[in-house]
Amino acid sequence: MPDRRRTFGPVVLVGLASAALTAVAAEKPAVDGGGSSAGAGSVLSLSFDGNMPLVTALALVVLACWGVVLVTRGRVRRTVALLGVVAAAGAVVATVVAYSQIAADLRDELEQVGITGADIGHTAWYWTALAAGAVSLACCALALAWAPAWPEMGRRYDAPGGAPVPAVPPEDQSSLDLWKAIDEGHDPTAPEPE
Repeated sequence: MPDRRRTFGPVVLVGLASAALTAVAAEKPAVDGGGSSAGAGSVLSLSFDGNMPLVTALALVVLACWGVVLVTRGRVRRTVALLGVVAAAGAVVATVVAYSQIAADLRDELEQVGITGADIGHTAWYWTALAAGAVSLACCALALAWAPAWPEMGRRYDAPGGAPVPAVPPEDQSSLDLWKAIDEGHDPTAPEPE
């Protein structure tokens, strides 16, 4: 148990960093290329940006899941960790699928403006998105497995609930109790509603 508690910080930090890197890399051009021009087409007329919006969206879901994992506990934490695993796996699959699809889209776009025989290759951003997505998936899987042993926020951060505290007249309270009441937003000198 103590060993798993020590994994909390590193796994969360690496998970956050890898999900953020996946989102950033997926917004950059995944492919680039050039070729000989068969006509007078202009590269400026290209509408192709070469990014992977589905990967970006799924990476942002993973980032949101990490935020929820930090502030929840129990079943909710494990459920959100499972959602993170699904989103990270989706990002990896979407990146792999984009390998040939995004290159074909660029080739078609170049042919429409008269550039033939295009030599198309994947950029470092594509490979960064793929690697960071895989690391993100591993971290989410570790969170799912190890979350029960990780430290949790105390119950004092929960919303107030339960039975109301019986009112004690201000003269019977210690000064510490009066200050605590003020800190909680109560006016200890106000008359109690009947």
